[in-house]
Amino acid sequence: MNEEKERGSSLFEVRRENSMLAGRSSREAIPSAVMTRAHREKLQLCDALEKIADALPNVDRLKCLGIANAIVPLLRNIHQYEETIIFPAYEAATGGSNNIASTRRLRAEHVEDECFAGEVTEILLAIGHGERVENAEAVGFMLRGFFESMRRHIAFEREHVLPAIGIIDQGAI
Repeated sequence: MNEEKERGSSLFEVRRENSMLAGRSSREAIPSAVMTRAHREKLQLCDALEKIADALPNVDRLKCLGIANAIVPLLRNIHQYEETIIFPAYEAATGGSNNIASTRRLRAEHVEDECFAGEVTEILLAIGHGERVENAEAVGFMLRGFFESMRRHIAFEREHVLPAIGIIDQGAI
């Protein structure tokens, strides 16, 4: 936990003054720092969801509530930044129609991820508020589908999008 504190606020400790993703104009934020942090926070979310999926049906209810309250705002902030700053820079840097198709696909994935995040939030809130997990296998499958999709999205951005615009994601090293 100390390591997380040293790197800034974690996914579950939303602090407005520390967040590079909330409330700052595009001119104030350094894209490489923002994307490194965004990927780190999304991967922390994936790890937390994986721990829940592995522990089902016996999970930490408070952890479920914390994740449920953080997941949608986190994704919306990151997706907004990517769509307004990162994707246009990628399209401009590469200029190819294949890359415009890639950003369209990534934008569509953002919509799908946010919809899926809403469903995951509902399940986690129910579990967090004491509802019994009737089908642990189905809930685990749902959580795994969500976090594996996010990990693939991050991998594509790290391997293709960020290098094309001159960003080396330190989290990937």
